[in-house]
Amino acid sequence: MEGFFCLSIDVLNIFTKKSMKNISSSFKLPNGSVLKNRIAKSAMSENFGTRHHAPSKGLINAYQVWAKGNPGLLITGNIMVDTKALGEAHNVVVEDYKDFELLKEWAKSVKGTGVHLWPQINHPGRQAFAAINRETVAPSAISLNMGSASKMFKMPTALTEEAIWDIIKRFGNTARIMKEAGFTGCQIHGAHGYLVSQFLSPNSNIRSDQWGGSLFNRTRFVLEIYREIRRQVGSDYPIGIKINSADFQRGGFTEEESMEVIQLLGNEGIDLIEISGGTYERPAMIQGDRKKSTISREAYFLDYIEKARKLIKTPLLLTGGFRSVSVMEKALEDGSLDVVGLARPFCLYPNLANQIFDGSVQRFETPIPKIGIKFLDQLGGVELPWYELQIQRIGKGKSPKTKLPGIFAFWFSLKSLFFKSFRKNK
Repeated sequence: MEGFFCLSIDVLNIFTKKSMKNISSSFKLPNGSVLKNRIAKSAMSENFGTRHHAPSKGLINAYQVWAKGNPGLLITGNIMVDTKALGEAHNVVVEDYKDFELLKEWAKSVKGTGVHLWPQINHPGRQAFAAINRETVAPSAISLNMGSASKMFKMPTALTEEAIWDIIKRFGNTARIMKEAGFTGCQIHGAHGYLVSQFLSPNSNIRSDQWGGSLFNRTRFVLEIYREIRRQVGSDYPIGIKINSADFQRGGFTEEESMEVIQLLGNEGIDLIEISGGTYERPAMIQGDRKKSTISREAYFLDYIEKARKLIKTPLLLTGGFRSVSVMEKALEDGSLDVVGLARPFCLYPNLANQIFDGSVQRFETPIPKIGIKFLDQLGGVELPWYELQIQRIGKGKSPKTKLPGIFAFWFSLKSLFFKSFRKNK
């Protein structure tokens, strides 16, 4: 009987490995870097830096835990390029070498695992809460249109030509510092309505100079960011981008325009394009804001990426909706994408990749916490900080807590904004 049991286990292991042949395989990026498997932790809002915007010990610990879970790639949450432009109260900001030793410690969180660790580099533009920012800038002086929630954001000041070039250089500067600290690649955040996304959208960019108007002009900002980063980090360092498949807004950045932009980026030599969608005004990246037909397929933007695959050879990473291992494996097998991006599952299953490979988990459930205030629930004002709190639990050596009440997350969000606002105005 014991021999039969052992034989059964061996057969199960062989079956699991065979059924995971794509997701467990390595992947070579255009610059020559190799991901040891096809699983990526996509960037999430962490809000886990110190009050002075350095990486906290807890944040570093969370990445040590995730690295031991053996994904191919870990992409950090927002690394801002300017302390005067924050998306959240406790964003990590890298604009100089003052926190270089902590950055090196963070980069070492993956040491010995073979896991890639890339910072996601970002500027919030007009998506910067008024409570924590003295001034807000954007391509044009157009405020967010979010109903009553718009009051949380200022009317932005249109960027001057000089200020645009300063931000472009800041992206390159941040990427270079992170490379010197030991990070193995980087990603430009060009999605979800942040500054790069604002330049791409005709709703938020009504400039009449070389940075606005035609799609080519609106694309100039992200192309110059890529070129500046490449100039500062060299040709052998992987650079990726996260970009919207569309804004899902009338008059906004369309799917057709997105297809043209990724072709331009591909021609420039970018190494990995991650597809997502939505903005604060129309948060398609929030799980609850999807059609039933799309949810049944799991991957939110699979239709888009299937079209994109026919246009470009650049490696594609798809994030949004994947929960079943069988669906992930099928998407890779079909060849529409090269890397599967998972975000919130990592908050509740820190050992996620190992659990996929050993067959112990076939589906990763992620709840949608709410408190019943419609505009907050739709914006992600409860959902996003709820997952941030799970990351903080991981960083503090605790297990995720799936039954954590949504009101705790709402209070956490309010508290961080209040204290940052108090310090800003002292």
